[in-house]
Amino acid sequence: MIDLKINHKDLLLYAVTERSCLRGISLEEAVEQAILGGVSIVQLREKNISGGELMEEAKRLLKICHKYNVPFIINDDYEAALRCGADGVHVGIEDAPVADIRRIAGNDFIIGATAKTVEQAKLAEGSGADYLGVGAVFPSPTKKNAVRITPQQLSEICGSVSIPAVAIGGINAENVHTIKGCGHKGIAVVSAVFGAENVKAAAEELHRKVIETL
Repeated sequence: MIDLKINHKDLLLYAVTERSCLRGISLEEAVEQAILGGVSIVQLREKNISGGELMEEAKRLLKICHKYNVPFIINDDYEAALRCGADGVHVGIEDAPVADIRRIAGNDFIIGATAKTVEQAKLAEGSGADYLGVGAVFPSPTKKNAVRITPQQLSEICGSVSIPAVAIGGINAENVHTIKGCGHKGIAVVSAVFGAENVKAAAEELHRKVIETL
């Protein structure tokens, strides 16, 4: 694993993979182009592949991320993350409890947790999470049933804990300005980067615009 724990600059532009969004390039190429465009952390989130495929993909992406000293996170499956040497895991509200993962993985393993309420945020922090993913702040094309939160709720959640939070859910270059000043340390995106015709250019634009919202 790379020699760091999560910090604010790592969370500035958080890219979550979705192979179905890609326009004629491999996921490996897309991730590298995203990083070159300013993505600061990458999460492998592929729901429709087998455990074996996940491990192989993880090894390929881990190599790319660490080439650029970018943290590499796996969605949900902390055991796979530990096996492949990923820097951490991101878990949803109904996944394995943060406290259990922390006990198994140790203090150097990055754990991100989803929070949609102040109560969930405080629980995640108290259980040992390093950062929060807060949303959905807009309708999400990749999670149709995602529970929406308002900018005010985003601000309340971010202000209720001392660990950093990223805003997530339907964020793109056109709407990111509407969450300006809500206390988040970055944004997490899927299709806004990986669904773009030019992944690197899309990441560059988002990187510029998210800095203006913090």
